[in-house]
Amino acid sequence: MSHIAVERNRRRQMNENLKVLRSLTPCFYIKRGDQASIIAGVIEFIKELHLVLQSLEAKKRRKSLSPSPGPSPRPLQLSPTPESPFITHNNFKELGACCNSPVVDVEARISGSNVMLRTISKRIPGQIVKIINVLETLSFEILHLNISTMQDTVLYSFVIKIGLECQLSVEELAVEVQKSFSSADVLCINEI
Repeated sequence: MSHIAVERNRRRQMNENLKVLRSLTPCFYIKRGDQASIIAGVIEFIKELHLVLQSLEAKKRRKSLSPSPGPSPRPLQLSPTPESPFITHNNFKELGACCNSPVVDVEARISGSNVMLRTISKRIPGQIVKIINVLETLSFEILHLNISTMQDTVLYSFVIKIGLECQLSVEELAVEVQKSFSSADVLCINEI
């Protein structure tokens, strides 16, 4: 009898903890209500929060080291550097580039036949539409888009398919996406 009571109590605690996890996680991370989906969604949400945290820490380090106001595209990188706000989940090197400025950090990396594109910036009304327009103009097909926000910071994560007509390198893609954050947007951020 005690074994049954212990198991019943364990299941009750597990269900209560899963309810709490589900309530703390944005609904679009959890596809279904089963335990595995809830846990998978929470893991994905924590990964996104970790990316935002790393990016904010890297931006803080960059501001304390060099207060230069202009955009500074970085050269093509074969693997993330320690100051890179983005992490690679694979153990193998991927071709990628970062392009960072005080307004936005952009990372583009090739993963198989797709490109993983991430931007992190302050919230700018209409910016997602500008990024999508740039990608479509450059013959990329958007397969997936994930938007994560924390206070006034937004992380856009794209999975895009490389179009046949596309002749851009990953570094050029990162620079083009960064250009979509125009100086008019910088004025809007400073006014808010």
